[in-house]
Amino acid sequence: GGLVAAPPRLHQDTEPMLNYIIRRLLWAVVLFIGVTLITYVLFFLLPADPARLAAGKSATAEDVARVSHQLGLDRPVHEQYVLFLKRLVVDHSLGRSYANRRSVNEMVGEAIPVTAALVVGGAILWMLIALPIGILSALKPRSLIDRGAMIFILIGISAPVVWIGLLLQYFVGFRWGLTPNAGYCDVIDPPVGASCGGPADWAYHMILPWLTFAILFAASYARMIRANVMDTLGEDYVRTARAKGAPENVVIRRHVLRNALLPVVTMLGLDIGVALGGAIFTEAIFNLPGLGRLALNSVLNLDLPTMQGVIVFATLTIILLNLVVDLIYAWIDPRIRLA
Repeated sequence: GGLVAAPPRLHQDTEPMLNYIIRRLLWAVVLFIGVTLITYVLFFLLPADPARLAAGKSATAEDVARVSHQLGLDRPVHEQYVLFLKRLVVDHSLGRSYANRRSVNEMVGEAIPVTAALVVGGAILWMLIALPIGILSALKPRSLIDRGAMIFILIGISAPVVWIGLLLQYFVGFRWGLTPNAGYCDVIDPPVGASCGGPADWAYHMILPWLTFAILFAASYARMIRANVMDTLGEDYVRTARAKGAPENVVIRRHVLRNALLPVVTMLGLDIGVALGGAIFTEAIFNLPGLGRLALNSVLNLDLPTMQGVIVFATLTIILLNLVVDLIYAWIDPRIRLA
């Protein structure tokens, strides 16, 4: 008849979460190996010979064979891939470029700040564009604002990023002369003899790339925000708040926007990783020395180490962002841990 102490809930609560984290980490490892392995296989299916490209146009067959041996290209594909993983995990090295023999770690490290500035600045700008458009069009359906927003969404979703960038480059940069057409300025430590540098020049040269990047995503986010706000306006708790006499601005701010924008924040974390792919075209248009241009040059030069370096960084970034979003979801909704 004595009281029996209840078992501690800490173990019961943390065990499903730990199991969920372990599953997600294992899946991240499998995904990383799959992406890098597919890159290796596709690289060696190409008809061109990277050793001949690295040796030069005037190289003899002996020169090509020597370069192939130096680069390890005469080994079987599986051996090269195992060496790549060993070098990455043990030495934390991505190897050296086939094209210029520079450290890939250094090349990727120099390009990351440019791409990060483009993606983060573009994300901030696309949210500043999408939020007012999506919210106002939802609050005033079938109005002139809503119809204008629908036209913007249709154009933004349908138009290729290259077309958007070239239009902005022609009108804003060339015809009106409001911004530079292309180029990049270092924000902190410009090289000696550089024509520009510092925060002001850096931001001035990034306006068009940010705007191009923002339009690419702002349209889809405006559509999502509009749909979420309109769905939330029909919820029972919104009608209840209005029935109790709460002011409309309080209802919109506390009840509608707070709930409607939660999925948007989650999607933002995922899309920042996806946006790395869109950076390739934007950087090519505006001649930005970021990961996109580095990846494009590595493909043109059949430079596998550099190509893998960009893919490793992009894959790890996307995996990390997905993992963070998954963990946030699991913390908010414990049912996900048991799925």
